[in-house]
Formats: sequence, structure tokens, C-alpha cells
Amino acid sequence: MNPRAITHWLKAALLGLVLSLGMGAMAASSGSDAAAQREREATQPSNNAPVWRAVNQPQGHYSAIKTPEANVLIQNEGQNWRLVRNGVITVYGGWLVSLVIAGIAAFYALHGPFRLPNGRSGQLVPRFSALERMSHWGVAITFLILAISGVLILWGRYLVLPWLGGSLYGPLLYVLKNVHNLVGPLFTIAIVVMFVLYVRDNHFSGDDLKWVLSGGKIPSARFNGGEKLWFWLGLTLLGLVVSVSGWVLNSIVPGIDHFTRSQMQLANIVHGVGAVLFIAGALGHIYIGTIGTEGALDGMKTGYVDENWAKEHHALWHDEVKSDRGSHAS
Repeated sequence: MNPRAITHWLKAALLGLVLSLGMGAMAASSGSDAAAQREREATQPSNNAPVWRAVNQPQGHYSAIKTPEANVLIQNEGQNWRLVRNGVITVYGGWLVSLVIAGIAAFYALHGPFRLPNGRSGQLVPRFSALERMSHWGVAITFLILAISGVLILWGRYLVLPWLGGSLYGPLLYVLKNVHNLVGPLFTIAIVVMFVLYVRDNHFSGDDLKWVLSGGKIPSARFNGGEKLWFWLGLTLLGLVVSVSGWVLNSIVPGIDHFTRSQMQLANIVHGVGAVLFIAGALGHIYIGTIGTEGALDGMKTGYVDENWAKEHHALWHDEVKSDRGSHAS
């Protein structure tokens, strides 16, 4: 026999022996699967299905490497994460954001902005302090950076990759990912500061429910029922959801220096769902506070609003401000 053929045969036999020993050791560590494997060897030699079924289970197996999760050979939860991330979040989240944008555009085209019935009076009423405006702009700016970068991370391969090309899209995504990770903690800090400054005027009352049920047609306090709902459900709840899940993904949770792949996958799903809902709600909030309502943006730009705007949208608060001015004047 040709010496090279003999050498080749010996290498193949040795490799087969090593694989068989490895599979046998793995099967021995899997309890009942080892017995099933021995029975199968008699009728179906080299059929290692029980072993691979055991390997595909999430529990750990033997590994000489003692780092966390090194003994998990196949992390099958990753397939579930991929289906949810690329299916539910990407598809349905994309439809949700698109429908919100389309709805706002259609409403603006048909209705236009909410105008002041009596126009501007020229008299100004103080609405926001400098610190309140700074905290609000801090949330707004960090949100816009995170929203734009997050949208491109989630949907960029559909929106940008086809016309930008892979050679530019790859580096762009790398930069956006790092910007997203750096700005995320700043967003959390801005939310906490804004919550502390605004929470005292966002407690619910019976008038807020009446305001919501009337479609905003009755007088409201400094913040109406819709603004309070956004404060608690949007800024506070969804802000907390995206912040904490973002900390997990960035591995910056105090006291915890390691998360498993399953935990990271769950955090990624929670982060994606929370971010999509936050973006959808924020689009409505931004529209109403800018081009959707005449005079609404003045308060965040200068700290003052026109008196007719205050009477039209926050009559109860306007009366309080006027009474306070009168008491100080006297």
C-alpha cells in the first residue's frame, strides 16, 4: 500500500477515534442520553443524535474553560432572540412608527396647526424657569441623537444600506453604535433631573380625567391630562425601561460586571420595544409642542408664553399666575 495512503488512513482513524471519545464523554455526562446512545450504536452506528440533542439544551456541559457560559456549546435562545428582534420589533415597530408619522402628516395637512382664536395679545406670562428649560432641552437633544442612531441601527439596512453601500454603511453604523452607547447615560441623567423638576406639577386630579374625556375642551392646570400621561407613561416609565435595559447592554449596572447572553438578549428585546414606543409617543409630543400648536414652543425657547395662549390652553394655571401677581402687587 502507498505510504501516503497509509498515513492518510491513520490520520482519519485517529480523528475518528478522538471524535468518538469526545462524543462518548459528552454522552456520558448527559445521563439518560448516554444510555440512548449506547442502544443506538447497535442498530445505527455513528448516529449521534442523542448527543447533539443534549448539546443543544441550554444547561451547561463539561468545559475545561471556567469562564461563565463556556460550558454552553449551543445557545439556542439566540434563535428566539433573532426572530423577535428581526421579526416583531423590526417589522411591527417599523409599521407603528411609519403609521404615526403618516397620521401626523395627514392631520397637519387636513387641519393645520391649532391657532389662537384671538391671536397674540403681546402680553407675556412666565411659564418655565431656565433650569426647567435646560433639563427639557437636555432630554430632547439626547433623545434625538439616540432616536436617529437607534433607527439607523435597527432599520438602517433597509433605509440606508441600499443607496449608501456596504463600504460606507459599515463604518457609519460603527460610529453610530458608539455614539448611541455614550449618549445613553446622559439621556438617563437628563430624565432624572427633569423628573425631579417637573413631578410636583404632574400629579393627577379629577380634572385631568375630565380633560381627557372632553378631548381637551375644558380648562386645565399648568400641565393638562395629556401632558401628564406623557410625563408618567413616556418620560418616566418608558424612559426607565430604555435606560435600565441600555445599562444592561452597556454592562454598566452598578455592582454587576457580567451578564449572560440570555440576559443580554432579553435586555435587547425590552430595549427595542421600549425605544419604539418611546419614539412613537415622542413624535406626537414633539408635533403638538412645535408646529402643531401656535405659540407652544415659545415657552421652551424663551421661558414665556403669550397670555392668550395661556388662557386658551391652561386657563386654570393662567388664573393662578394672575392671582399670584395680583397678591404680590398689593
